[in-house]
Amino acid sequence: MPSSPALYALPPAPLDAHALSSRCAQVRRQTQALAEPLSDADATAQSMPDASPAKWHLAHTTWFFEVLVLERFAPGYRSFDPAWHRLFNSYYETLGERHPRPQRGLLTRPGLDEIRAYRRHVDTALLRLLDGPLDDTARALIELGCHHEQQHQELLLTDLLHLFAQNPLHPVYRPAAPQPAGAPTPLDYQAFEGGLCELGHAGRGFAFDCEGPRHRVFLQPFRLATRPVCNQVWLDFIRDGGYRQPLLWLSAGWDAVRQQGWSRPEYWQPGDGAPQAMTLAGLQALDPAAPVCHISYYEADAFARWAGARLPTEFEWEFAAREQDPGTGHFSDSGLLQPRAASGAGLRQLFGDVWEWTRSAFSAYPGFRPAAGAAGEYNGKFMSGAYVLRGGSCASPAGHLRASYRNFFHPQARWQFAGLRLAQDL
Repeated sequence: MPSSPALYALPPAPLDAHALSSRCAQVRRQTQALAEPLSDADATAQSMPDASPAKWHLAHTTWFFEVLVLERFAPGYRSFDPAWHRLFNSYYETLGERHPRPQRGLLTRPGLDEIRAYRRHVDTALLRLLDGPLDDTARALIELGCHHEQQHQELLLTDLLHLFAQNPLHPVYRPAAPQPAGAPTPLDYQAFEGGLCELGHAGRGFAFDCEGPRHRVFLQPFRLATRPVCNQVWLDFIRDGGYRQPLLWLSAGWDAVRQQGWSRPEYWQPGDGAPQAMTLAGLQALDPAAPVCHISYYEADAFARWAGARLPTEFEWEFAAREQDPGTGHFSDSGLLQPRAASGAGLRQLFGDVWEWTRSAFSAYPGFRPAAGAAGEYNGKFMSGAYVLRGGSCASPAGHLRASYRNFFHPQARWQFAGLRLAQDL
């Protein structure tokens, strides 16, 4: 997903009115709860151009429902403040002018309390609309808006972590219960015969348009690691000079290492004592058994080469995950907001904990067609220069992920909860 998530083609079978009303209310409450610990200053600051202030996330997700739903389908609806449309539009060229993305942190007005009032105004009108008769287009747009907002819930957390990491005081967003550090479980592999298979979204449930159409893919035999790479093994990579060996790196990745001074994952703290990392619970001891995260595609690719393996393709990942239950993953609803060490047997942590880089470029599936109008502006035009990640993270909301879900970021991105799982040819 880009720094402001996309709007996508409408799902074929939106939820019924009662289920949709309940879901919409729950999603909107959850976003508000994520912002509850923040001061106006916390919610206004922007730490880099790729991140957005928490206040902007709160307003943009509200703008979506106001502009794309209420102003179109709610007779007599009055906009909270039409001047705000320009402030909280993200990438919608067809919907008017936009405030420059790198300057979102300069929007000291409206304040956080005004944004909360904006949300209440829109929520009241939205729930009133859901109480009456709605056609499928309106219901589909509302369901789309809920999934769009869930993407912003994760972005709010990842952007906030980047902001707090710039502060030498290591502020705590939300304290986390202590987690005992354990020894990494042995890394094993599970073999797959491959062959001709059908992948991509199937069925009548919600999916973003880039998850389809369902199509046939031929997979060579492969094997996939049973868990993501953990912090302890990444420390071995560092000690073995992984960040100093140009032969491990793609050319652009090696350029990034030299230009950005990379020598460890984002948020790891230098020092001679026990390794530490900045988290949403402040500065914490690094759990050697937990999945490594906040690494770029370039780092994941270099590590895989160092380990005598490779990154899986997104199709291999989906093939392995197609029978897994996404509901068993570790997501933001746990309140921990940190990856946990793997436990159990077989394929573990395919969903939740850390997004997993794949070696697949984000591009269109055969037969892909973007939707008409504003809903088609995003996925298609972002299919350039990004790589696919799969599985979700500890900052993703539960109930949002599925095996066909495709996240995507540019290969140098490090502020997301992104890790890796190794693959090998058979």
